[in-house]
Amino acid sequence: MTHDVFNQVPPLTGHDVSSDAALLDGLAREGADWAAGELRQLGVLAGSARAQEWGRLANEHPPTLRTHDRYGNRIDEVEFHPAWHELMGVAVENGLHAAPWTSARPGAHVARAAKFYVWSQVEAGHGCPISMTYASVAALRHSPALTAEWEAALASRSYDFGLRPPHEKRGLLAGMAMTEKQGGSDVRANTTTADPLSDGSYAITGHKWFNSAPMCDVFLVLAQAPGGLSCFLLPRVLPDGTRNAMRLMRLKDKLGNRSNASAEVEYERAVAYLVGEEGRGVRTILEMVNMTRLDCVIGSAAGMRYGVTQAAHHTRHRRVFGKALIDQPLMRNVLADLALESEAATTLMMRLAGATDRSIAGDAAEGVFRRTALAAAKYWVCKRAPAHAAESLECLGGNGYVEESQMPRLFRESPLNGIWEGSGNVAALDLMRALTREHDAAEAFFTEVELADDRRVKEAAARVRATLASSGESGARRVAEEMTVLLQASLLVRHAPAAVSDAFCASRLGGDWGHAFGTLPDGLDLEALIERC
Repeated sequence: MTHDVFNQVPPLTGHDVSSDAALLDGLAREGADWAAGELRQLGVLAGSARAQEWGRLANEHPPTLRTHDRYGNRIDEVEFHPAWHELMGVAVENGLHAAPWTSARPGAHVARAAKFYVWSQVEAGHGCPISMTYASVAALRHSPALTAEWEAALASRSYDFGLRPPHEKRGLLAGMAMTEKQGGSDVRANTTTADPLSDGSYAITGHKWFNSAPMCDVFLVLAQAPGGLSCFLLPRVLPDGTRNAMRLMRLKDKLGNRSNASAEVEYERAVAYLVGEEGRGVRTILEMVNMTRLDCVIGSAAGMRYGVTQAAHHTRHRRVFGKALIDQPLMRNVLADLALESEAATTLMMRLAGATDRSIAGDAAEGVFRRTALAAAKYWVCKRAPAHAAESLECLGGNGYVEESQMPRLFRESPLNGIWEGSGNVAALDLMRALTREHDAAEAFFTEVELADDRRVKEAAARVRATLASSGESGARRVAEEMTVLLQASLLVRHAPAAVSDAFCASRLGGDWGHAFGTLPDGLDLEALIERC
């Protein structure tokens, strides 16, 4: 050996991922402190070397499509590394997929959001089928008969992988298939057809350009019925054990999200069941989309927390120019800024989870607030994630650019939530539709914001009102950005330590802030921000 190895950073393992002040404060504030013990237990597992190895293996051994068996029979199976099943098993056992729907306990959706945030920091890809199963229940509730038949199995805490008749399985997972080659986000351009059958079911014929998690048991599918674009529940295996006529054509070769399968599919008179009413497919599927959009915000917040945690760990152990990297003034500014963005995202995420919980329980005012705040947050928090991931990676220098650090995986994953469930333009325009079509939407938002008795927030709220009054469709992104930052500022003023809210207001509201992370103005308590990493 030619040299001694020193000044290398030890792996970040053996810690509690849920040890996150913004997360735990939000858990209590939004009515789910009863879940703190379960969250801590999951956090310890998430921080273990064993769980992190599952995440690595699931990404280094992506799923494989087997269209036919050795005899030439069509099977359309997706094979996964055992690590994927370990990740899925933990997620399902902890109720991340659908448990809140079977609980009457206040805060159930908040608890689930916190767990999803913690477990997503192990590996993000497997969150896709977990999120869609969670969201599918909201859509299914448009059809009481389908709810009675499918909800219990979807909410089961037993992970039971494999293609078998649904009634023979201990638990089910759901996916969705909306977009087509010619339409993308414009689902009204879909050409897939749904022909009514004599037994009340429908025969689906057509294709889907992007079928998320094609190995699931059932899917929500959009198709053109006689009454217009409609939503359907399509099982992969029929009650008699035969495979439904859903063909997996190929798996997508994606930038990130490598552990999860995404497919192009074709249907040849596949059997499906109407969800809701004919012609109201978009309205029905939006129930699912609003839930998965919440998970987009949660996933982006989780990625930010993972990134800044890794950056802080590296800089605490790495020495340059005679002292720890974290003690270098400019690096301290970068870390504090990353921590600030992460905390703002986490605090907003928990507020949205609380609004979701209360609106589902029947709180109409929370439902109106959630409608606008979720669309704005989906745009901005997901938009901030790639820049945050890039800066976090850079804190590790060349080491961060190497796959073994897991930071490249974070970086590749970071744009996904900005695209999934509607890219930036779609989310921003959805916000504008809510603000213009629902007369009380804007006031519900500003009523929430102005709960902060703070001059900086009130002045910013006046500026945002002016932006909103003068903005048309082309200004939708600016509106979404300004509304989200304003809401984050209000929440931090009300709920975070003064060092956090002062730094956020000084940089994000006051304009004394550069375009890159690490440009916080002088005079702020950076140490207090870094300590929260």
